[in-house]
Amino acid sequence: MLIMSPALVEIDDLEIQIIIDNELDPLSQPAPDTVHLVGGSMGLIALSTSPSLQPGERGGAVKELRMEDICCSAHGLSIMITATKGGTKRSVLFDTGPEEQTWERNVNRLKADISKIDLIVLSHWHRDHSGGMLKAIDMINKAKQPCSDGKKVVVDVHPCRPDFRGFLLGDKIVSLEADPSFEEITDHGAVLTKHDETHAILDDMFLISGEIPRETSYENGVKFGMRFDQSENEWISDEKIADERFLMCNLKDKGIVLFTGCSHAGVVNASRYARKLLDDDDHRSNMPFHAIVGGYHLATSNDVKNIDATVHDLKALDPAIMLAGHCTGWRAKFCIEREMPGSLVPCAVGMRYKF
Repeated sequence: MLIMSPALVEIDDLEIQIIIDNELDPLSQPAPDTVHLVGGSMGLIALSTSPSLQPGERGGAVKELRMEDICCSAHGLSIMITATKGGTKRSVLFDTGPEEQTWERNVNRLKADISKIDLIVLSHWHRDHSGGMLKAIDMINKAKQPCSDGKKVVVDVHPCRPDFRGFLLGDKIVSLEADPSFEEITDHGAVLTKHDETHAILDDMFLISGEIPRETSYENGVKFGMRFDQSENEWISDEKIADERFLMCNLKDKGIVLFTGCSHAGVVNASRYARKLLDDDDHRSNMPFHAIVGGYHLATSNDVKNIDATVHDLKALDPAIMLAGHCTGWRAKFCIEREMPGSLVPCAVGMRYKF
């Protein structure tokens, strides 16, 4: 069901910091006229976090770049997103990556100010997006202690949590690790909220979708996806991943910025639905797309026609920036750059961008 959402306010500024992604690339610069790179490159790491050298200590060198200050990539996604409206800033952590050690290590290496994170949004129940959640809750609440009145981080999840997810590999079922349970989330000190419908958060600066309608013929979910029903002691087909949700905002003078975890519903379906959610009497559904950020789930596509069709329909939406990361895959990125030259921006771990 389409829920009209005119409550989404226009924000003045947007900044993201990529805490976890599959890709590490501290050398490449973003394409001109896309985003402003303000952190994460080799040079910016050297100037901001590397220790200073004493005058005359090493022939006039001023800094020592240490490899331990560079983030590590991992199979997953976690992005800290900060929106500004007037003098108010609100921050969301979108997903938490695959495991606790990576999230903790990268946050420490980035020296990220996680105390400002108001809310964690889980895009969907898959371990590569939920695995770092309990450590993130612990670290965020600890960071908040000196500067808050005991306010705890909020965690926003879909209420339909599978007991386990997995996939068919030939005639064998492979199980993933369990996602954090509702009890574990609250036991670690978070305020848990469950939503399967579209709703605005944080002073209406962000919108979280409900279930994403499937409309295209070529976006068909996770082939061979399975879920385990503990009450029946049975694995059942789960290719749709119906609990996946996206996050979006409306950036002043630029348009829609969409954050998608894996796009199991299809990145085209998600993008079209994001625009429909802004449909109202002012015809805001014609609002331009500024950026599509996150996993497009095209890495496992065995049919190049699916990639071509996806990129063709994304091009029709005319986004200015394609921050394709996580499960997008090199073939799809190549196709995006070929068909939409100058729009592809590295969704590399450690990068901090202003839009």
